[in-house]
Amino acid sequence: MKLLLLGNNGQLGWELQRSLQPLGVVVALDYPEINMADAVSIRKTMRKHRPDIIINATAYTAVDKAESEPELAQAINGTGPGVLLEEARKLKAVLVHYSTDYVFDGTKGAQYVETDLPHPLNTYGESKLAGEQAIQSEGGACIILRTAWVYSLRQESFVSKVLGWARKNEIMRIVDDQISNPTWARMLAETTTLLLARGGDKLLPWLAERKGLYHLAGEGFASRFEWAKEILKLDPNSHEQVTKQLLPAFTAEFPSPARRPLFSALDCSKFKSTFDLQLPTWQQTLAIAMQR
Repeated sequence: MKLLLLGNNGQLGWELQRSLQPLGVVVALDYPEINMADAVSIRKTMRKHRPDIIINATAYTAVDKAESEPELAQAINGTGPGVLLEEARKLKAVLVHYSTDYVFDGTKGAQYVETDLPHPLNTYGESKLAGEQAIQSEGGACIILRTAWVYSLRQESFVSKVLGWARKNEIMRIVDDQISNPTWARMLAETTTLLLARGGDKLLPWLAERKGLYHLAGEGFASRFEWAKEILKLDPNSHEQVTKQLLPAFTAEFPSPARRPLFSALDCSKFKSTFDLQLPTWQQTLAIAMQR
């Protein structure tokens, strides 16, 4: 089986490149080898490698910068995935694509399920929703996995930022009104791999029967303040911290170009009931991720 992984230099892609190896031959590409903003580049890459499975871990993820680069965000996140699936259908290949909790406006007041109506607040969320819609309009054997607050300790993420701030600031203020599911990139990658392994040598028809949109994120939810508190507690080098006070704050105190949803936690029950898989609690995975 031949797998084509797109976006292997990112947080999730780096983990996927390692977890996918037992499934077959893995070809891993990133920009500039493939340009997800260029339909010609996408088509050439698909026709050159002719994969059985395509895992799209690419994304324009600069949430604030997207407000000033909407065309680029739309091309990468919105238009590109539709072209991918169009080519996947021609090759009779499976496509796995990742989306985000930022397709929601955060006003529901409870965890979002897949049937809830999206209403993004920012350009990034709009572009990711456009990608979902482009894929769904194409049909074919595709799984869309909406996830949330992905982090790793390899690259800059909320976890690495908190650890850095704790070494510079005696008082740290973190927003307590943004709530979602912290999701470790490695656990997300490994669960994706387990999902694909379930299909065995009949993966295409098996996934075609189960195609659609699923939520997959760390079990449970937390505010960024609660998450930061746990990060500091689990820091294996806590003796390096200079922070003496961790204080809650409101999002409104930190103006930014892009609006964020306040409560965008995802309910992952559908994924669990369909595939008999789930991510552990966000606290469990954070504890493992923080081990040295």
